[in-house]
Amino acid sequence: MESGATQQGKWAKLSPGAPGAPAAFGPYLLYGLIARGGMAEVYRARRADGQGDLLAIKVMRPQLLREARFVDMFIREGRLATLLGSDAVVRTVEVGEVAGRYFIAMEYIAGKDLTQVLRRCHETGQRLPVPHAIAIAAAISAGLECAHTVTDSEGRALNIVNRDVSPSNVRVGYDGRVRLLDFGIAQAMLKLTSEIGVLKGKFSYMSPEQIRGLPVDARTDLFSTGSILHEMLTTEKVFRGDSEFALMEKVRKAEVLPPSRFNRRVSPELDRICLKALARDPEQRYQRAAELRAELVALLEGYRFEVGELAELMGRLFREEVEREEAELRECTVSGRPRSDGLAAGVIVVEPGGGRGRLFDEGRDESSVVVIDDSDAEALVVSSQPRGAAAQAAAGGLPSAPGVVAGPTGQGERLGDGRLAVGAGDRAGDGAGGGAGVGGGLWSRLKRSLSR
Repeated sequence: MESGATQQGKWAKLSPGAPGAPAAFGPYLLYGLIARGGMAEVYRARRADGQGDLLAIKVMRPQLLREARFVDMFIREGRLATLLGSDAVVRTVEVGEVAGRYFIAMEYIAGKDLTQVLRRCHETGQRLPVPHAIAIAAAISAGLECAHTVTDSEGRALNIVNRDVSPSNVRVGYDGRVRLLDFGIAQAMLKLTSEIGVLKGKFSYMSPEQIRGLPVDARTDLFSTGSILHEMLTTEKVFRGDSEFALMEKVRKAEVLPPSRFNRRVSPELDRICLKALARDPEQRYQRAAELRAELVALLEGYRFEVGELAELMGRLFREEVEREEAELRECTVSGRPRSDGLAAGVIVVEPGGGRGRLFDEGRDESSVVVIDDSDAEALVVSSQPRGAAAQAAAGGLPSAPGVVAGPTGQGERLGDGRLAVGAGDRAGDGAGGGAGVGGGLWSRLKRSLSR
């Protein structure tokens, strides 16, 4: 296991890790990069102590750390998201910083965002079935109702408005459950994207008042939900333009045709709901997300829809991706599963001042022992004395001289009780990368000796 954050200049460069070879990132293990955007990178992760479920950690791109305003907003808004307790919102676990990199840890949802779902439908010549579209819009509304009505510890309304309800922020799980993403940092993201010139893709889902720069409230999110619903039903964005200016003008005017003009399976009642959500005047829209959700749920009852139907659709659309995901998740569970004392597999534990240490590795007896000397502050070394003469002989010429596991770069992490945990998963040849690897093939020979 290698260290996930290595200092490069002022900010740390992350090692993404992989399902079978996690990289340390503060109290977490990273199992690979799963998404990258202009503002953040997302990694599959879990706690290094093995507690809890798999997580998704969104790490701010280092070039954005120069904007103190954005960092402050990222942290403040991210902490607000921890207050949201709804099954329709991706749960935020922690907002923090490791080696100068700010991150948000969220529950991991195996699936795709709605943009990817709609794209795959288009690529395969399919439409998203009407009941599935209604169910997704109802789930979005449920998440919005939670955010719009959440209060602080003293019962005061926080008036959280997402401002960025768009298909890319709607996660559809392979299990058929739908959740909203990025609630806490939506405002921060929009502020930054407007400054770095990548906001154009969001215009199609903004409300007329938002595009005009006027004050907005919860009803702007309901307009955006109407835009998503219309797109799911028609396969086209409700607002399109050849230029940024033309697109913004169409949003301002909000002249919308009923989705039934493009999809004959859309009922008059669904037309009415969609057009009400897309009313240009906020006073003519639904005033609360709960109102929109109630009408969508009532309409959905006529279809006798079940969540399993959406899961089946996801399985058909993303068959290969689902199989690959399942394999990778199994590998993440094995390579990072907690051991009896809470440590992940592939970790050498060194007692303070040197002495015996144990190698925790998947599929092996935890009691295998090597002698470890940590007395030199400049280097942690592993001696060639595995337990028992037979094991020593089986080492195949394991040298008597100690081999460096972690050099002067200070790899490894102090545990709360004074022990030092060192990642043993990095098997980099001669350790040229700063002493993080086991030199001269020592690691492979050490593993071979201990496996006997």
